[in-house]
Amino acid sequence: MAEKFESLMNIHGFDLGPRYMDLKPLGYGGNGLVFSAVDTDCDKRVAVKKIVLTDPQSVKHALREIKIIRRLDHDNIVKVFETLGPSGRRLMEDVSSLTEVNSVYIVQEYMETDLCKVLEQGLLSEDHARLFMYQLLRGLKYIHSANVLHRDLKPANLFVNTEDLVLKIGDFGLARIMDPHYSHKGHLSEGLVTKWYRSPRLLLSPNNYTKAIDMWAAGCIFAEMLTGKTLFAGTKKCVCVCLNKSYDLVLYQFKILHSATFCTKPKLVKET
Repeated sequence: MAEKFESLMNIHGFDLGPRYMDLKPLGYGGNGLVFSAVDTDCDKRVAVKKIVLTDPQSVKHALREIKIIRRLDHDNIVKVFETLGPSGRRLMEDVSSLTEVNSVYIVQEYMETDLCKVLEQGLLSEDHARLFMYQLLRGLKYIHSANVLHRDLKPANLFVNTEDLVLKIGDFGLARIMDPHYSHKGHLSEGLVTKWYRSPRLLLSPNNYTKAIDMWAAGCIFAEMLTGKTLFAGTKKCVCVCLNKSYDLVLYQFKILHSATFCTKPKLVKET
């Protein structure tokens, strides 16, 4: 990973000025990467997400993400400290200056790990699963109360500090604001939410969905915490190959839910 990080640094370059030192890789994606750095002003490690602005569409998405994260402030949401342009220049509140730069840096709270990595280490106890689920729902309730849809809930986007068992929702790159007084039917993006966490509604009607898609994803995550397995991913290669179409995945979801213990019909007791 270190070699790829160095390669991406050479390709994209980093221009944060002298304030942020000791860069270390955390992850990378199609629009840039996330790394940790020491903020020399407070001598604390922070996480920095770099968004590369290559075209009007990427600028639009960056503007939306920044506007959303600036309006959220909750114990179970990764805290954002500031948004910076090249040379560590602080962006204006209206972020209109985004159209004049080729990249933006989101400086946020540093978390020790994510839930995906935690689950890779072994099955959680029921108490830990309940605690994490409570915090996930608490953060999600706040997000939805602000009329925001996350649209990409998955273990990799839930960040954890193992010392105090605090869970926080992060990565709002696909989030959007939903006005409850306006119909968004036909105006919503497709292809959101990682495949195994998409609800039947999202699979069959990708341009018409509600906050419920986040709740479905949260339920899938809870099942994964309890069982140690991705609920709808399938265990055999042939199953995964067959789930390329949305309709096939919906049928597979119904099959899994039908076979689950909590969905079986109760036995009838004869009266005596």
